[in-house]
Amino acid sequence: MEDYGEKSFWLATYGHYEPSPALEGDLKVDVAVIGGGFTGLSTAYNLRRQAPGLTVAVLEAEVVGYGASGRNGGFSMTLFGLEPAVTKMLFGHQRTVEAHRYMERAVDYVDALVREHNLQCDYSFPGFLRAATTPGYVRRIRHDLEILSSMGVSGIEWIEAEQIRQQVNSLRFLGGWWEPRCGLLNPVKQARELKRLAQQWGATVFEHTPVERIQRAENFTLTTPKGKVKAEKIALATNAYSHLIPQLKRMQVPAFTHMVITAPLSEAQLAPIGWKNRQGLEDARNLVHYFRLTSDNRLAMGGSDVSIAYGSDMERDLNPRIFSNLERDIVWLFPSLEGVQITHRWGGPVSVPVDLAPAIGLLGDTRAVYSLGCVGHGVSMTHLNGCTLADLLLERKTDLTEVWFVNRRVIPWPPEPLRLVVSHAIRGYLRLEDAIYERKLKR
Repeated sequence: MEDYGEKSFWLATYGHYEPSPALEGDLKVDVAVIGGGFTGLSTAYNLRRQAPGLTVAVLEAEVVGYGASGRNGGFSMTLFGLEPAVTKMLFGHQRTVEAHRYMERAVDYVDALVREHNLQCDYSFPGFLRAATTPGYVRRIRHDLEILSSMGVSGIEWIEAEQIRQQVNSLRFLGGWWEPRCGLLNPVKQARELKRLAQQWGATVFEHTPVERIQRAENFTLTTPKGKVKAEKIALATNAYSHLIPQLKRMQVPAFTHMVITAPLSEAQLAPIGWKNRQGLEDARNLVHYFRLTSDNRLAMGGSDVSIAYGSDMERDLNPRIFSNLERDIVWLFPSLEGVQITHRWGGPVSVPVDLAPAIGLLGDTRAVYSLGCVGHGVSMTHLNGCTLADLLLERKTDLTEVWFVNRRVIPWPPEPLRLVVSHAIRGYLRLEDAIYERKLKR
């Protein structure tokens, strides 16, 4: 059996896992869900919960927790797309409000789901700090807060440098955004608990079952290496892998974000930092840093930059330059951790539409639905997107199916090699803007 431990710290430390058998032979179901991550498993669970008579099968190409759902930082948060100012610029005032309300609901949904079903995922609800590390980032965060406040959004406040340092002591922090509504979890444990939940409600999960071909006629025929599935309806819960599906090929591209994690920190190592309340943190860069403590007191940090792949290449997990920058930045933020051991380094894809906003919708007609484009803030969103996809598949008009990014027009990425050029240009702009904000910083 293949060892997936190199794909993330969360996979490496999960312990023994027995995947569900691969599909062998032919199968007929009401709904086939392609993708066994947060979105797909939430969709399967919600379909069975709302319509117990449906037969539902989840088809996962590798193992549950292999993809983006098992390689992220585990932040269940309210951020939508890149940041509120970008969403407002591209989509307007009202849609920014609606997106934030959806994300608030997503965070609350994850919290309720974990607590109601006692999901064993090292879950906590410590809140979120978005820290400014330059005067320019102070202005950016304050501007975002002004936008949200003007829209009637409450529950997020600005805190000054002294206040944020009382929580997490870094001299680099000049103030920040404090938001109580944020959970932290172990993403692989969460994905596999979602699998358990979906199975308990009657869905069938097949692992090591990549879908090699989708044929659309009166029913869908999904061809896998050792069998075929006939389904009346399908859900493409493929997010960052959606460009591998011809019908979704140009709706998004994967960008790879990277993470490092330390050995468990001793009380003496943590004492100068404080962090007693264990909040999740991000900074205000475009190419954001995100960092948190794990249940065994490791410091996990990700971000700094992204890697870009060409065509169908999904092997951009490892980037020594970015890993080195992350290790440098840990010490830059927390000098007392100089010399700390880094035990794991990994990367994973995030799904990026051209306009940096998620998209959910019907593909052709009501028999096929898709979800993609979480832009790196997908832990909470993917869970609620499973509810939305279930409503679409059941052809129910609900408040979820009426949000503006359901069935919105998605600007297509250009074909290769132009797509690669555009991707590098967008990343180059984000890097340049970060460099301007940080031009007086010394790392």
